[in-house]
Amino acid sequence: MSLSLTQLRYLVAVARHGSATGAARALNISQPSISVAIDAVEKEFGQKLFVRQRGSGVSPTSFGRVVVAKAKQVLAETDELVSLGSGNSAIGGELVLGCFEDLAPYFAPGLIRAFSERHPDVAVIVRDETFETLGRRLADAAIDLGLSYDLGLPAHFARILLHELRPHALLPAGHALADSAEVSLADLAAYPLITTDQPQSWQHMLDLFRGRGLSPVADRATSSFELQRSMVANGFGVAVSYTRPHGDRSYDGLPLICKPLSDPLPMQRIILTYDTYQRVSNAALAFVEMAKDWFSTRDIFTS
Repeated sequence: MSLSLTQLRYLVAVARHGSATGAARALNISQPSISVAIDAVEKEFGQKLFVRQRGSGVSPTSFGRVVVAKAKQVLAETDELVSLGSGNSAIGGELVLGCFEDLAPYFAPGLIRAFSERHPDVAVIVRDETFETLGRRLADAAIDLGLSYDLGLPAHFARILLHELRPHALLPAGHALADSAEVSLADLAAYPLITTDQPQSWQHMLDLFRGRGLSPVADRATSSFELQRSMVANGFGVAVSYTRPHGDRSYDGLPLICKPLSDPLPMQRIILTYDTYQRVSNAALAFVEMAKDWFSTRDIFTS
């Protein structure tokens, strides 16, 4: 069997970007060059490495996941070998960070800037992910690390704790509960509850209420955290959230009231995660150490 490093790089790029077109764009080469390389690799192995999904590019087959993981390992070790030969011990290569979409705007830019200052030879790519796509893309080797809440991940995934958050209530200005020092879930259950439409998120929020025998009316589900905040600010209901941006105003400029919850609720964990079935690169390990330092020096989502 004869496989070139170029073919392996193209293979990993297709897995990362979910299509030959995306890989070609990222590598600044023609799409047919990618397709020819993938066809050649599949011919060498005698089986398909990717399957086409209608409307969503391609994803690795079970065998393809194994090959992509091994290809990443070979490429990472090759980069390390080149560094040794050049007398350069700096960490290099590429790191793809998948961020849960609610957390990405608040943490990804700062983390990447801090990491790039410490390890300038690593090319960092950031991707927004939902709870559903994050675990799948980690398993498919499309991303190396995930920044997320500790929800909905397989048991074998590593979980590196970065920070813990308390939930708080979101109310519109002038709400009947706005003057209270703190509110309870029982107080909130009397009003329409606005959730986001990600299954892990809304299920978690409803479980907080149901664990206390409460059944809130959750008749509005929004597609994003910022839309949820705007709906609350415009008086459509109340919400419970862990994420709190600096500045308690919605996108359309209306004020939001944030109140601590009196219930003894569990903290929510912000974590870095990766698939332990796959090799973790030196760049990913370095990012983990940097992220722990970065979070330890900051006040996250404080009033």
